[in-house]
Amino acid sequence: MSVRPIIKVVFVPDKRPEDAQSDTLFYHADRKLQWSDFKATPPARRTSGAVSYSSFAYEGSSIRKKDTLYINLTLQVFHIKSASWVTSSVRDDYGLAHEQLHFDITWLVALRFRKKVTEMALTTDDYDSMIQYEYIESFREMNRLQQAYDKETSHGINHFVQYNWQQAIADSLRAL
Repeated sequence: MSVRPIIKVVFVPDKRPEDAQSDTLFYHADRKLQWSDFKATPPARRTSGAVSYSSFAYEGSSIRKKDTLYINLTLQVFHIKSASWVTSSVRDDYGLAHEQLHFDITWLVALRFRKKVTEMALTTDDYDSMIQYEYIESFREMNRLQQAYDKETSHGINHFVQYNWQQAIADSLRAL
Protein backbone atom coordinates (compact mmCIF):
# COMPACT_ATOMS: atom_id res chain seq x y z
CA MET A 1 0.00 0.00 0.00
CA SER A 2 1.55 3.27 -1.10
CA VAL A 3 1.13 6.48 0.85
CA ARG A 4 -0.49 9.34 -1.05
CA PRO A 5 1.78 12.35 -0.94
CA ILE A 6 0.77 15.49 0.89
CA ILE A 7 0.34 18.48 -1.42
CA LYS A 8 1.21 21.94 -0.14
CA VAL A 9 0.55 25.01 -2.27
CA VAL A 10 2.65 28.00 -1.32
CA PHE A 11 2.09 31.37 -2.93
CA VAL A 12 5.31 33.35 -2.86
CA PRO A 13 4.76 37.12 -2.83
CA ASP A 14 5.91 38.97 -5.94
CA LYS A 15 8.04 41.63 -4.28
CA ARG A 16 9.92 42.95 -7.27
CA PRO A 17 10.63 46.67 -6.99
CA GLU A 18 9.06 49.10 -9.40
CA ASP A 19 11.11 49.72 -12.52
CA ALA A 20 10.31 53.14 -13.98
CA GLN A 21 11.73 52.03 -17.35
CA SER A 22 9.46 48.99 -17.57
CA ASP A 23 6.25 48.91 -19.56
CA THR A 24 4.76 46.70 -16.84
CA LEU A 25 3.61 48.05 -13.50
CA PHE A 26 3.06 45.32 -10.91
CA TYR A 27 0.34 45.76 -8.32
CA HIS A 28 1.37 47.06 -4.92
CA ALA A 29 -1.31 48.26 -2.51
CA ASP A 30 0.70 51.38 -1.67
CA ARG A 31 1.39 52.32 -5.32
CA LYS A 32 -1.68 53.75 -7.03
CA LEU A 33 -1.95 54.36 -10.75
CA GLN A 34 -0.85 57.72 -12.11
CA TRP A 35 -1.78 59.26 -15.41
CA SER A 36 1.87 58.85 -16.47
CA ASP A 37 1.18 55.08 -16.43
CA PHE A 38 -1.08 55.53 -19.48
CA LYS A 39 1.25 55.66 -22.50
CA ALA A 40 -0.88 54.52 -25.46
CA THR A 41 -2.51 56.89 -27.92
CA PRO A 42 -6.32 56.85 -27.63
CA PRO A 43 -7.98 55.23 -30.65
CA ALA A 44 -9.96 57.44 -33.01
CA ARG A 45 -13.14 55.45 -32.31
CA ARG A 46 -13.71 54.84 -28.61
CA THR A 47 -16.55 54.35 -26.16
CA SER A 48 -14.76 55.66 -23.08
CA GLY A 49 -12.35 58.37 -22.02
CA ALA A 50 -9.66 55.98 -20.76
CA VAL A 51 -8.62 52.35 -20.78
CA SER A 52 -6.49 50.70 -18.14
CA TYR A 53 -5.07 47.39 -19.34
CA SER A 54 -4.59 45.19 -16.31
CA SER A 55 -4.39 41.44 -15.95
CA PHE A 56 -2.94 38.69 -13.81
CA ALA A 57 -0.89 35.56 -14.24
CA TYR A 58 0.95 33.03 -12.17
CA GLU A 59 4.14 31.08 -12.54
CA GLY A 60 5.62 28.38 -10.46
CA SER A 61 7.37 25.13 -9.90
CA SER A 62 7.03 22.05 -7.80
CA ILE A 63 9.42 19.94 -5.79
CA ARG A 64 8.89 16.69 -3.98
CA LYS A 65 10.51 16.20 -0.59
CA LYS A 66 9.86 12.82 0.99
CA ASP A 67 6.07 12.46 1.27
CA THR A 68 5.22 16.08 0.38
CA LEU A 69 4.80 17.76 -2.99
CA TYR A 70 5.42 21.51 -2.65
CA ILE A 71 3.84 23.65 -5.33
CA ASN A 72 5.41 27.12 -5.24
CA LEU A 73 3.47 29.76 -7.16
CA THR A 74 4.02 33.46 -7.69
CA LEU A 75 0.97 35.59 -8.41
CA GLN A 76 1.53 38.53 -10.75
CA VAL A 77 -1.01 41.33 -11.10
CA PHE A 78 0.01 44.00 -13.56
CA HIS A 79 -0.90 47.06 -15.62
CA ILE A 80 0.54 47.46 -19.11
CA LYS A 81 1.41 51.10 -19.74
CA SER A 82 1.73 50.86 -23.54
CA ALA A 83 -1.79 49.36 -23.81
CA SER A 84 -3.43 51.91 -21.48
CA TRP A 85 -4.60 55.32 -22.63
CA VAL A 86 -6.49 58.41 -21.52
CA THR A 87 -8.14 61.39 -23.20
CA SER A 88 -7.96 64.91 -21.80
CA SER A 89 -11.70 64.85 -21.03
CA VAL A 90 -11.26 62.43 -18.10
CA ARG A 91 -7.71 63.25 -16.99
CA ASP A 92 -8.62 64.21 -13.44
CA ASP A 93 -8.57 62.61 -9.98
CA TYR A 94 -12.05 61.13 -10.40
CA GLY A 95 -11.15 59.53 -13.74
CA LEU A 96 -7.95 58.13 -12.25
CA ALA A 97 -9.90 56.67 -9.32
CA HIS A 98 -12.16 54.90 -11.84
CA GLU A 99 -9.14 53.39 -13.61
CA GLN A 100 -7.52 52.46 -10.28
CA LEU A 101 -10.61 50.46 -9.41
CA HIS A 102 -10.16 48.43 -12.60
CA PHE A 103 -6.68 47.54 -11.30
CA ASP A 104 -8.12 46.80 -7.84
CA ILE A 105 -10.73 44.49 -9.41
CA THR A 106 -7.92 42.56 -11.08
CA TRP A 107 -6.13 42.32 -7.72
CA LEU A 108 -9.33 41.11 -6.03
CA VAL A 109 -9.89 38.36 -8.59
CA ALA A 110 -6.24 37.29 -8.33
CA LEU A 111 -6.58 37.01 -4.54
CA ARG A 112 -9.76 34.96 -4.97
CA PHE A 113 -7.86 32.69 -7.38
CA ARG A 114 -5.10 32.27 -4.79
CA LYS A 115 -7.65 31.40 -2.09
CA LYS A 116 -9.41 28.84 -4.31
CA VAL A 117 -6.15 27.16 -5.28
CA THR A 118 -4.92 26.90 -1.70
CA GLU A 119 -8.24 25.31 -0.68
CA MET A 120 -8.45 22.84 -3.59
CA ALA A 121 -8.10 19.10 -3.08
CA LEU A 122 -5.27 18.70 -5.58
CA THR A 123 -3.91 15.39 -6.79
CA THR A 124 -0.37 14.60 -7.89
CA ASP A 125 -1.68 13.26 -11.19
CA ASP A 126 -3.25 16.46 -12.46
CA TYR A 127 -2.67 19.35 -10.05
CA ASP A 128 -1.30 21.47 -12.89
CA SER A 129 -4.44 21.14 -15.01
CA MET A 130 -6.64 21.72 -11.96
CA ILE A 131 -4.83 24.99 -11.18
CA GLN A 132 -4.88 26.02 -14.84
CA TYR A 133 -8.63 25.40 -15.03
CA GLU A 134 -9.19 27.56 -11.94
CA TYR A 135 -7.00 30.26 -13.50
CA ILE A 136 -9.13 30.28 -16.66
CA GLU A 137 -12.32 30.46 -14.60
CA SER A 138 -10.85 33.34 -12.57
CA PHE A 139 -9.78 35.11 -15.74
CA ARG A 140 -13.38 34.87 -16.98
CA GLU A 141 -14.60 36.24 -13.64
CA MET A 142 -12.20 39.18 -13.98
CA ASN A 143 -13.53 40.00 -17.45
CA ARG A 144 -17.15 39.74 -16.29
CA LEU A 145 -16.50 42.04 -13.31
CA GLN A 146 -14.62 44.59 -15.43
CA GLN A 147 -17.44 44.72 -17.97
CA ALA A 148 -20.13 44.95 -15.28
CA TYR A 149 -18.21 47.73 -13.55
CA ASP A 150 -18.00 49.85 -16.72
CA LYS A 151 -21.59 49.08 -17.73
CA GLU A 152 -23.12 49.83 -14.32
CA THR A 153 -21.09 53.01 -13.77
CA SER A 154 -21.47 54.12 -17.42
CA HIS A 155 -17.64 54.16 -17.57
CA GLY A 156 -17.55 56.21 -14.37
CA ILE A 157 -20.17 58.78 -15.33
CA ASN A 158 -22.62 57.57 -12.68
CA HIS A 159 -20.94 58.82 -9.49
CA PHE A 160 -23.36 57.12 -7.10
CA VAL A 161 -22.86 53.67 -8.65
CA GLN A 162 -19.12 54.36 -8.88
CA TYR A 163 -19.06 55.01 -5.12
CA ASN A 164 -20.99 51.77 -4.47
CA TRP A 165 -18.47 49.80 -6.54
CA GLN A 166 -15.56 51.39 -4.65
CA GLN A 167 -17.12 50.38 -1.34
CA ALA A 168 -17.93 46.84 -2.50
CA ILE A 169 -14.40 46.21 -3.84
CA ALA A 170 -12.80 47.68 -0.70
CA ASP A 171 -15.02 45.46 1.48
CA SER A 172 -14.17 42.38 -0.58
CA LEU A 173 -10.45 43.10 -0.39
CA ARG A 174 -10.64 43.54 3.39
CA ALA A 175 -12.47 40.21 3.66
CA LEU A 176 -9.61 38.41 1.93
